[in-house]
Amino acid sequence: MADITINISTRELLIQYAEKYETADFINGDPSWFMHQVSGAKNQEAMAFIAASLSYGSRQQFMKKIQLILDWAQGDVDGWVREGRYADHLHQGDKSCFYRLYTCDTMYRFLSTYQQLLNEYGTLGDYVRGEANDTLGAVDAICRYFGSRGISVIIPKDTTSACKRVCMFLRWMVRTNSPVDLGLWADFIDRRSLIIPLDTHVLQQSERLGLITSKTASMTAARKLSAVLATIFPDDPLKGDFALFGHGVNS
Repeated sequence: MADITINISTRELLIQYAEKYETADFINGDPSWFMHQVSGAKNQEAMAFIAASLSYGSRQQFMKKIQLILDWAQGDVDGWVREGRYADHLHQGDKSCFYRLYTCDTMYRFLSTYQQLLNEYGTLGDYVRGEANDTLGAVDAICRYFGSRGISVIIPKDTTSACKRVCMFLRWMVRTNSPVDLGLWADFIDRRSLIIPLDTHVLQQSERLGLITSKTASMTAARKLSAVLATIFPDDPLKGDFALFGHGVNS
């Protein structure tokens, strides 16, 4: 899929940025911080999924909402969802705003659907394990489950869009040997299949570097960019996510 030639200076620059920015300090001010504040794989997975799902718009604002969820759950995020304790804070039919386009009712229905999945399959990882063996399949499985239950305001209904937040969640779940990512799903999804969490900003950075010619942040563009990054980081293409972050900071 990668048909773009990268010059040596760009390649070396991205490798340097990846090494510089994939550190424990990266999580400060990043939504990945929250999954490092809870204990146990189930809590980390649940916290990561909710944090990723809320990560859009103003970072300053959505971080407050993720913190609110963590406070409500008192660290037991998996149990808070699985046992329906979210209903102590969020109520069905409540149309008041929770965050931007998400009403309290939207969040209630999202968490209710997530609760249904947990009680049916055990964990989100167990569900995905039975549905997919690579990243695109995992994105499709997550979108299909939530989309078919009317939760497409939060989780995209299909893989036409770039599904940035789902891809970010999968990076957290799959990559190992990282001070940022958890690698909880590394045993059934190969990190070489990961897809870059793509938004307009990342797309513009990549275009300036000559990594991509696409003008729209779609799943097709995300897969093309991931294939290009694989030519630089063949064993771990999403090291390129940190490289592009570094380029954005320094450009």
